[in-house]
Amino acid sequence: MTLKDVSVSEILRPEDGGSSPGLAEAAQIRYLSPDDTVFTLTEGHMLNVKAGGKEHSGVYVHCSFPHTNKRIYLSIRTVENEEIGMIRSLDEFPEKTQRMLEEQVELRYFAPEISKVLSVKEEFGYSYWDAETTSGRCRFTVRGGGGSVKLMTANRLLIVDVDGNRFIIPHLDRLSDKEYKMVEVCM
Repeated sequence: MTLKDVSVSEILRPEDGGSSPGLAEAAQIRYLSPDDTVFTLTEGHMLNVKAGGKEHSGVYVHCSFPHTNKRIYLSIRTVENEEIGMIRSLDEFPEKTQRMLEEQVELRYFAPEISKVLSVKEEFGYSYWDAETTSGRCRFTVRGGGGSVKLMTANRLLIVDVDGNRFIIPHLDRLSDKEYKMVEVCM
């Protein structure tokens, strides 16, 4: 039998009498809407959701585009990392819910912006940074190679230190020549 002899339905659904979900069903996305989805916070600021009549405790918000747009295509997941559903845009939800979800996203994707690079020194495959950020002065270590310093756009740089902390240089073109030369060595 050749591939052209197999129908699409046979590829997407196993030959087991139809009892197992096929690839097509597994790939379907459940979009959440304010009509059937209610978010609440516990006293400990854990996010809960009631979606489609089912309640889920301690859920997490994952962004599809965390470095470019944190307001669209947000995946709501259980602690087991199972997707409950996807939010197309926060703009579809009431303002109170938008603020609640934005807060959760900011906590998950906390990444101070670097406003001034004071020094970058390389030694033995690591670079040692000293920088002014939106969260104050930071000193951190970045592993050389392996994509720890990545261009997110032509002008936006993501830096991940050895502890997994993320830092952003939002506008490479606004760095001084001296700062750019220090950063360029790590790119």
